Amino acid sequence: MTTDDGHGADRAAGAESPESPESPEGVRLQKVLAAAGVASRRVSEQLIVEGRVEVNGQVVTELGNRIDPTTDLVAVDGVAVQLDPAKRYYMLNKPRGVVSSMRDEQGRPDLTTFTADLEERVFNVGRLDAETSGLLVLTNDGDLAHVLAHPSFGVSKTYIAKVKGRVTPQVIQQLKNGVELDDGVIQADKARILQQQGDEKHSMVELTLHSGRNRIVRRMLDAVGHPVVDLVRRSFGPLNLGTLRSGQMRELTKVELGQLLTISRSTEAGREGNDT
Repeated sequence: MTTDDGHGADRAAGAESPESPESPEGVRLQKVLAAAGVASRRVSEQLIVEGRVEVNGQVVTELGNRIDPTTDLVAVDGVAVQLDPAKRYYMLNKPRGVVSSMRDEQGRPDLTTFTADLEERVFNVGRLDAETSGLLVLTNDGDLAHVLAHPSFGVSKTYIAKVKGRVTPQVIQQLKNGVELDDGVIQADKARILQQQGDEKHSMVELTLHSGRNRIVRRMLDAVGHPVVDLVRRSFGPLNLGTLRSGQMRELTKVELGQLLTISRSTEAGREGNDT
């Protein structure tokens, strides 16, 4: 990040001469914000003056600042901004029976059913087993995908499960306290009963956990005596399916993307701090 060293009047007004292209020193911050869709150039200037913009963790209040959009990290009101227009982010409500893969060697339905018409190549962040439906993130941002999918970063996920039997408050407490599985003890961050079916043969349970272990929800509920009949992932980090129907896909909103990027950057920063 660099700062202009002349023409104070131009800095105050945010003026930019059309004859002078952006120098190798970088691009004016307000121009970068406008190009990223944060706000118009004029409103972006106001955000900077008000101290609401950070570059690489430092608040910037001068309009003359230039940045390198390929390396500098920008946030507005504490929310990260994606400056690379080539990056794409989608939310898919994956149906049951679809494999979380871009190519299934066994010929089963896979994610190319939903991505075939996209101009860019994307891949799935993490996996849902074939019989689990719900929220899956697709992107071409490898750094973000690594943070969101890796178990060590602990991004929370919320599932709604239809299970066999009548779940009691004691079972819910057991899920919170921890369940012993073959690969170790696992605890639900949150758990609650949503509904008891009238025939008492089934219950609806909501579980939130941050583990990335394979088929973890199914294994937990099976361990407490309530095998899963149907399982849906409703949320992933700050993202929620909302009214997105099964089989539908949409791009993330700027707000949703900002929330994901903020998690990614803060997690990476925390890891780097621990390493040092």
